[in-house]
Amino acid sequence: MTEQSSKHILVIRLSAMGDVAMTVPVINALLRENPSVKITVVSRAFLKPIFDGIPNVAFFTADVKGKHKGIFGLYKLYKELKALQIDVVADLHNVLRSNILGTYFKAGGFKVCKIDKGRAEKKALTRTKDKIFKQLKTTHERYADVFKQLGYNVSLTKEDVLAQRELTPKIITFTGNNPKKWIGIAPFAAFAGKTYPFELMEEVVSKLNATKQYSIILFGGPAEKKQLATLENNYETAINCAGLFSFKEELALISNLDVMLSMDSGNAHLAAMFGRKVITIWGITHPYAGFYPFGQPIENALLADKEKYPLLPTSIYGNKYPKGYENVLETITSQVVFDKIVEVLDM
Repeated sequence: MTEQSSKHILVIRLSAMGDVAMTVPVINALLRENPSVKITVVSRAFLKPIFDGIPNVAFFTADVKGKHKGIFGLYKLYKELKALQIDVVADLHNVLRSNILGTYFKAGGFKVCKIDKGRAEKKALTRTKDKIFKQLKTTHERYADVFKQLGYNVSLTKEDVLAQRELTPKIITFTGNNPKKWIGIAPFAAFAGKTYPFELMEEVVSKLNATKQYSIILFGGPAEKKQLATLENNYETAINCAGLFSFKEELALISNLDVMLSMDSGNAHLAAMFGRKVITIWGITHPYAGFYPFGQPIENALLADKEKYPLLPTSIYGNKYPKGYENVLETITSQVVFDKIVEVLDM
């Protein structure tokens, strides 16, 4: 693609931390095969640290709640982006805002390609009647397809991940001079349908703590700080980083983990984009929908019991489940989770 090789690609992915993290291996693969390409990612300001240090990648902040709000704000954003001498546009979001922005670019004579989210296939996967239970195209593959439509070669490999980042003095003070393997645990998700019961997660932490072989680092947002503090106070090998670090520092910490235990949530994708080992817990969602962390063996997915709950999966995002499916995650025992962590760390 020598004719395409020097072009400047605008990548639109406005929000959703996990989805933005999933763009990273695809962008790395694109740049590996098209090294003279320049990319500008347009997204929310707080997500900028994800792209720090990636060659040929610039970041542009979309202030969609401020100066870029609404139709006129998006037109202002279009004019600002156009001034960067963009050649083509890859819409990896395909929502109302990105479609309006894409319409401005199309009207300006730019080639715009957008992601096919496979909505009909996902509906068929999650409906309760006439379910079509099969693996769908992954989100990473869907992202790659957008760049292919623009004329670029993109072949994903497990090596298309970010390098480990250097720990800051603040992080080193937090972790201490600790030779034990680091287990990251992110026990929360956006919806209850994919959040492992906290009492079961405490059993997992208790079992890990009893071995005295690991350092357990707890991840969560400000709202979860109090619950995580309970685990920190009750188990000597557990330390709580919620609210202590900037997002940039948290990414550096994640990049140095030996394993991350996460729900079907953004933390899984953040760890996977650094090539860390990731174990995921799935309730009413399922890896077949295409949101499995990049480069991870499917054996690292711990799934709710489909024999007991045959309608699984019932949701793409974890927010919809039929009556009687509220406790599907209880079919994954704390012993199963503990055993998987030990197994993955010993590999």
